[in-house]
Amino acid sequence: MTDARVDDPDVSIIVRTKDRPDYLRRALADIAAQTLASWECIIVNDGGDPETVAGLVAARDDAFRARTTVIDSPESRGRWRSANAGVLAARAALLVLHDDDDTWDADFLERATDYLDAHPTRAGVVSRIEIVWETRDGDRFSEERREVFQEHLTAPSLSDTLLFNRFVPIGFVYRRRLHEEHGLYDDSLPVVGDWAFNLKVLTHEELEYLPGAPAVQWRQRTGSSGADGNSVIDSGDLHRTVDARIRDAALREYVQANGTGLVLYLTKFIDQRFVDVENGVRGHLSDVEARLRHDLGPRGLLRSVARRIRRR
Repeated sequence: MTDARVDDPDVSIIVRTKDRPDYLRRALADIAAQTLASWECIIVNDGGDPETVAGLVAARDDAFRARTTVIDSPESRGRWRSANAGVLAARAALLVLHDDDDTWDADFLERATDYLDAHPTRAGVVSRIEIVWETRDGDRFSEERREVFQEHLTAPSLSDTLLFNRFVPIGFVYRRRLHEEHGLYDDSLPVVGDWAFNLKVLTHEELEYLPGAPAVQWRQRTGSSGADGNSVIDSGDLHRTVDARIRDAALREYVQANGTGLVLYLTKFIDQRFVDVENGVRGHLSDVEARLRHDLGPRGLLRSVARRIRRR
């Protein structure tokens, strides 16, 4: 561990990385550009080349280096064990995970800390998120388009998050006490550890969106894989597998505590409603098909021509 700490940072920024120097270089520049000055940066190098990471940190100025800690792991330990290593090394009361391929607006941390100072009972705050589709050519990145993620939502609620994750780590600044109350990230999960943690938080806490425009960019590269890949795209099958695993574990816990009665009933009830809707749609389509055959058949065409002649 390379440790060059300063006293009492307001926010601990945890950056997980592995052999992606161009992304890490951009992430460090992104952090350096923040208008909030009181932060510490904890880089967790998950089995990547330590000299490369050290060189990128050394290229920053003295003030940046004084606020940066590097944790080198000799072998890859995975996303969430790396995140937990950063959490355990952090000293600030506020935490945020900055994945090495994502970015912030320069005033994001300042806006987030101002919000949490003004709302001391809030456990955290979530920025609205822009998905940025980009391509990479060597060490250059070209932006293709942007879209606001989940623009229709009014808040990052539990009810919505039960379906799938509604916010990603780059946009969530939260109080350290959440780990004290709900534990660390589940490092047995290869992916979606953030969703599992968010569900725990939202079970007990209400969160809001940071007022104003989206302040973070969740960057995606269609068709990229390996070091350039984003796990949501590059590991879609794994996401679906772990999603099912989490749901099944929660269902078992519920059934063990409450029995199968309600879920057994709801399983059949919901399935029957889908069958009813499907049958209704099929019946409607059959009626439409019959009317079209009537109107477009030989007699129907003759009637249509006759009506047009009469109108003349």
